[in-house]
Amino acid sequence: MGAILPITLPIFACIALGYGAVRQGLFAPADMRVLGKFVLNIGLPALLFSAVGRADVTAVLNPVYMGVYLGGAALTGALIWAATRAQGVGPARRAIAVMGAVSPNSGYIGYPMMLLAFPHLAGQVLAMNMLVENFVILPACFVMLELSRAGPETSALDSLRRALWGVLKRPMIIALLAGLAFSLTGLTLPAAAERFLGLIAGSTGALALVVIGGALVGLPTAGNRLLAGQIVLGKLIIQPAMTALCLLLLGWAVLPPDLLAALVLSAAVPMISIYAVLAQDYGHEGLAAISLLGAVVASFVTLSVLLAVLL
Repeated sequence: MGAILPITLPIFACIALGYGAVRQGLFAPADMRVLGKFVLNIGLPALLFSAVGRADVTAVLNPVYMGVYLGGAALTGALIWAATRAQGVGPARRAIAVMGAVSPNSGYIGYPMMLLAFPHLAGQVLAMNMLVENFVILPACFVMLELSRAGPETSALDSLRRALWGVLKRPMIIALLAGLAFSLTGLTLPAAAERFLGLIAGSTGALALVVIGGALVGLPTAGNRLLAGQIVLGKLIIQPAMTALCLLLLGWAVLPPDLLAALVLSAAVPMISIYAVLAQDYGHEGLAAISLLGAVVASFVTLSVLLAVLL
C-alpha cells in the first residue's frame, strides 16, 4: 500500500482541490468549463501531437493493446445492454447506461494516473486509448442514443456518419492524426517547438484533475440510483474484468507487463467528464450525474486495489 498511495493520493487530492475551490467560491462552476476547454482544446492536443509526432508509428500503436481495449468495452456494453433490457429499461436510458459503463476518462483521469504509474508509457497509452474511444466506442454510443429517439426516417448509417464527423472535428483528434502524419515523414521538431509543446502538455495533468473535481459541484442528484449503481459497477469493475478476460484468452504474455497493467487500469477509470452533459440532451442528466459522482468517489478504492494487484 505504501507504493500505491503516492500514485492515488495526488490524483484524488487534485480532484478534491477542484471540488473545494468551487464549493468555497474561489472559482465559479463556469470557470471550470473554461479551464476544461483549455485542457480539451489546447493541453491534450499538444500532448498528443508531441507524444505521437516524435515516435515511430509502429512503436506507438500496438494493435493487440487496442484490440483488447475495444474487446473489453464491447463485452461490457453487451452485458449492460442485456441486463438493462431484461429489467425493462427504456432505449434512451439503456444507451446512457452503456455509454457510462464503457467510456473511460482517459484524458482527465487516465493520463494523470499513467504519468505517475508509468511515465514512460503515458503518451503512448493516451494516444491508443483516444483512437479507440473516439473512433469506435463513443461513435457507437452516440448512434445508440440517436436511434433511441430517431424516427423511421433516420438510419443507423446516418447517425454513425454524423457521429464520426463530430469526432473528426475535435482538436484532440486533429492533433492525433497530425502527429501520426508527422511521424510518418521521419522529420523532427525544432528544439523550440519541442519545448513549447512540452510546456503546454506539462500543464495538462493536474489541471484536468482539478476540473474534474470542480465539475462535481452542483451536479443534480435526482435519478434512478439503482441503475446508477449498475453503471458504476459496469465502469469500475466489469470493464476492467472483461479487459482482463480478453487478455487471459490471448495469454498474458501477449503484452509487456507495464503495457498490460496500463491497459487494465485504463479500462478501470471513471467515465468521461461530459457524461452528464451528454445525457442532458436526452433528459437523463440526473442518472448520469449520480453515476459520475459515484464512480469518481468509488474509484479511489477500486483503482488503489488494482494498482496494488498490477504493480
